[in-house]
Amino acid sequence: MTMGRVAAIGERARVAGLALAGAAVLVAEDAEAVRRVWRGLPDGIDLVILTPAAAEALEPHPPVPAGSRPLTAVMPP
Repeated sequence: MTMGRVAAIGERARVAGLALAGAAVLVAEDAEAVRRVWRGLPDGIDLVILTPAAAEALEPHPPVPAGSRPLTAVMPP
């Protein structure tokens, strides 16, 4: 079984440490940057970890339809 690729989107202070676990860290300090990074998400990403602020920037619509890839998870505040 192969492990899928993981990306983390959000403020540098919240996502930088995830690089140590092998995640692709995509720093986005404001809402427009979050949306830009999301649109340019690399192919092959299976899970995106979002900071609460990044998740808020992608509302009111979920970033992907339910059951699609990538899956998303939001960090606790």
